[in-house]
Amino acid sequence: MDFNVIIVGAGPGGIFTAYELTKRAPEKKVAVFELGRELSKRKCPIDGKKIKSCVKCPVCSIMSGFGGAGAFSDGKYNITNQFGGTLYEYVGKNEAIELMRYVDEINLAYGGEGTKLYSTANTRIKRMCLENGLHLLDAQVRHLGTDINYVVLENLYNELCGKVEFHFNTAVTAVERIEGGYRVACGEQSFTCENCVISVGRSGSKWMESVCRSLDIPTKSNRVDIGVRVELPAEIFAHLTDELYESKIVYRTEKFEDLVRTFCMNPHGVVVNENTNGIVTVNGHSYEDPARHTENTNFALLVSKHFSEPFKDSNGYGESIARLSNMLGGGVIVQRFGDLVRGRRSTESRIRDSFVTPTLAATPGDLSLVIPKRILDGIIEMIHALDKIAPGTANDDTLLYGVEVKFYNMEVAIDRNLETSSPGLYVIGDCSGVTHSLSHASASGVHVARRLAEQE
Repeated sequence: MDFNVIIVGAGPGGIFTAYELTKRAPEKKVAVFELGRELSKRKCPIDGKKIKSCVKCPVCSIMSGFGGAGAFSDGKYNITNQFGGTLYEYVGKNEAIELMRYVDEINLAYGGEGTKLYSTANTRIKRMCLENGLHLLDAQVRHLGTDINYVVLENLYNELCGKVEFHFNTAVTAVERIEGGYRVACGEQSFTCENCVISVGRSGSKWMESVCRSLDIPTKSNRVDIGVRVELPAEIFAHLTDELYESKIVYRTEKFEDLVRTFCMNPHGVVVNENTNGIVTVNGHSYEDPARHTENTNFALLVSKHFSEPFKDSNGYGESIARLSNMLGGGVIVQRFGDLVRGRRSTESRIRDSFVTPTLAATPGDLSLVIPKRILDGIIEMIHALDKIAPGTANDDTLLYGVEVKFYNMEVAIDRNLETSSPGLYVIGDCSGVTHSLSHASASGVHVARRLAEQE
């Protein structure tokens, strides 16, 4: 065999698998294959001046490369079993928390020291939410910030170089079962290994489906989250973000009894484009450095949609909505909340005259022509509910960017070791459909690495 372990994907799951293997089994020969570039060469061409919108690069530097899609996120590591994935269902609740705390210790040791750990424990905000029909989920949140998150990844990469063989700009086309292990095909080249760990993230979901089909690994449909990104003056949410930084708040709508939740809150942050398989959606970032703070806070409002028979392609449903947004707006659409509830599209002049200055150059438009009515009704209800605990949320000038879509891989059948029915093949991170966050994905990598380190 060329390697003891091949890791496909250099996102959080792949990085922490490699890291833990170098600590617990340094004698093992490990390789990491990554579609994108090394961290220092990951550059998005959008500069806000000459290039203002996505040019649809063959490989998106925001989504792929060392660090995965989380490399340029705002670096929030949520230590909780209440959201971010269902890793605890496989490894146990205490073990999952222990793994996430271990990941937190590593992040602190590699550049994250001095960053703040927030907690929802014993907060008055939980009661305030309950009094208004909202539910605050329990968590500890380590906020690294986009800038410190980059430093941590840079230090981890320097630690792994020389101990792990990296292959960047390398598309893995197939994973084949052979006697004693696996053959990983990269175009005309191929490499063999005893064990293969796949960690290709959400953007690798379609490729992951093809691997499962070829190896006859059972899967089942997962959900898709569809919604908008809200941007408003930071002062409106300051009493929440100063104490909790990120508050995961869930609301059950009166009309349809759908669950709407806040996600990825970025105090004093920026709204950004995201490219997934050629589809431009919206996301948000924030920085630890006060010099890079803005006057706005942004967060997502998402509605989860689960599908039953006969429809199974939840990601395809989300993609079709995002493509419609791209068709109408040439990318991301932005609309004032006041325009939305009045049933009119936003225009450049209405956005320009708004009291909230957008941090993303998006196309003014009408989100009601893109987002299904049931989902949009839920989002409007949620904004009015949030207005009760954060007065000003439902102001006319609050900006809504669409569409924000969180794609989840179909759930891969794996055991407590995160091993598939094909012996020696492990699926971790968000491509497993089991984890949906930086902390859970990283923890799953540590868990598998410890299992592999025990093997002779």
